[in-house]
Amino acid sequence: MIRLQQVNLHLGTKIILQQADLTVHDGHKLAVVGANGAGKSTLFKLLLNQLVPDQGELYLPKNWRIAHMAQEVAASEQSALDYVLDGHQEFRRIQNAMVAAENAQDDLTLASLHGEFEVIHGYQVAQLGQTMLAGLGFKQEQMSHPVSAFSGGWRMRLNLAKALIMPSDLLLLDEPTNHLDLDASLWLESFLQKYRGTLLLISHDRDFIDSVVDGIVHLHQQAINLYSGNYADFERRRAERLAQQQSLFEQQQAQIAHIESFIERFKAKASKAKQAQSRVKALERMERIAPAHVDSQFHFEFPNADKYSDPLLNLQQVNIGYGDKVQLESVNLSLRPGDRIGLLGANGAGKSTLIKAIVGELTAMQGEYFKGEYLAVGYFAQHQVDELDLRLTPAEHLLALKQDASDQEIRNFLGGFGFHGDQALEVCETFSGGELARLALARIAWLKPNLLILDEPTNHLDLDMRHALTLALQNYDGAIVVVSHDRHLLVNTVDQFYLVHQGQVSEFDGDLEDYRAFIKQSEDDNQETGEPSKQTTNSAEAKKEKKRKEAEIRKSLSPLKKQVTKLEAQVETLQAQMAEIEEQLADTSLYEPAQKAQLQTVLGNQSQTKKQLDEDEEQWMMLLEELEELEAQLIQSD
Repeated sequence: MIRLQQVNLHLGTKIILQQADLTVHDGHKLAVVGANGAGKSTLFKLLLNQLVPDQGELYLPKNWRIAHMAQEVAASEQSALDYVLDGHQEFRRIQNAMVAAENAQDDLTLASLHGEFEVIHGYQVAQLGQTMLAGLGFKQEQMSHPVSAFSGGWRMRLNLAKALIMPSDLLLLDEPTNHLDLDASLWLESFLQKYRGTLLLISHDRDFIDSVVDGIVHLHQQAINLYSGNYADFERRRAERLAQQQSLFEQQQAQIAHIESFIERFKAKASKAKQAQSRVKALERMERIAPAHVDSQFHFEFPNADKYSDPLLNLQQVNIGYGDKVQLESVNLSLRPGDRIGLLGANGAGKSTLIKAIVGELTAMQGEYFKGEYLAVGYFAQHQVDELDLRLTPAEHLLALKQDASDQEIRNFLGGFGFHGDQALEVCETFSGGELARLALARIAWLKPNLLILDEPTNHLDLDMRHALTLALQNYDGAIVVVSHDRHLLVNTVDQFYLVHQGQVSEFDGDLEDYRAFIKQSEDDNQETGEPSKQTTNSAEAKKEKKRKEAEIRKSLSPLKKQVTKLEAQVETLQAQMAEIEEQLADTSLYEPAQKAQLQTVLGNQSQTKKQLDEDEEQWMMLLEELEELEAQLIQSD
């Protein structure tokens, strides 16, 4: 059991904890959340005995083995696998002692050490290390590469594996998914679900949190509050407190009511449609999280572009690669205003290659690449963050992009991204990774692109900023292409997925749970050597025929989905028009004799709009039923 009683802690002149209490029972898995600077990492330092309380009591069992994820790793010539195995200290101790006993020809001691090695399952530790590295995205040949050969993000993955391999009673993980792709994040989630010790996790990935923890430790205003349940439960309970300040979220409640009205009409005619179910779930989630973020300092939008091309971009039978080596072959992709695409695929499959081709950093090796006349791309990637001129202020960054902007216009815009007051005029040299990521997003939004390309945009962003980013993307009219390990962002901003796999780019017919199943099936189909599993290998002819049938279905699905999306947008527009008309009719002054002509005009608009709405909804539902039938055929073929 971990227990903090009446703990006070200062860092310099800043009060971090004041009269803080916390009890963590053995085996609990808790996420530690709170605003930046609230003391999350400081709490970890207390538990690691790197800090001591100014006052109060901290109790931690003396015999507990504590594993934690280091935030830095020095370059060395030690292999990646050996570096990870060092995390299993007992394994290394016995292994080194066995070597010494062999050199001394001390057979008695050696026999005893072999017994100890058996007890800790020492002969399986190296295989366990390889499994962990594979789960975190390392290829077999990379495991023998020296640590110095890897970039900072990949070294963080090594630190994570080093912490996971250590047998522990308490595991402390600080932002473990920050440098992971979606596949590695899903593997880590599965690992932590099976972990038997006590887990404290700092993370800003809410879906990851929800899947792993059974409680939330919330640091707020120098206090610690413990909530049972996952993050969604915490938000709902915190929202109940904030709901007393009704005026703070009345506007969003009105928005929810409007969406509810729309979904009720939708459900009545297509209650089994996947689209209906996903929207219902999204609305339920929105109801929980909205009030819990009313005190967020982040409120921004991606302004809609002044002009659009349709299509914005079109790739037909395009080969993409580096030098004379093709990495992606025969890529067909059309991006139109309003498209919302999430890219799926393992690390190294070619997602970044596809993105570089879309933004023009890579030239098509073969095929047709069409760029719309008014195409304006907003591209976010980690290298954009790294290339920011740290000698400039946030205001100067925006002014350089739009020199006729006023000082007040710039400061108002930056305020939505959390740069308030004089911080907009501070040089960026002292900014954190999260602040630089926010500035990079602000620079993109400032230019009003009609195509957003976002490659892991949530890295270093806290939960409030991720929520603000999600809302901004939901209200954006342009096209979006997203690569992210943050499933909550994907679920709430993406309409369709494309899979980058084995040199091909194809539409993925399914959701993220289907993708999890796809990953699992791929793992089952491959042995450690990468050879196909005997149990799952089919004849080449059968596979070819299956792929042909699936391709035919997918070919029919794509235009049908576009029709459904177009009609859905029309219905939403007509719904909004009906709401405006009903608001006009609610005005009692409209019924005065002098307004008779105006009343007749409004009533005529109501009749015409309602007729068009009914027609569009009926056609929409028919197409949805057709879409469901095709999707069912695709599922049966699987």
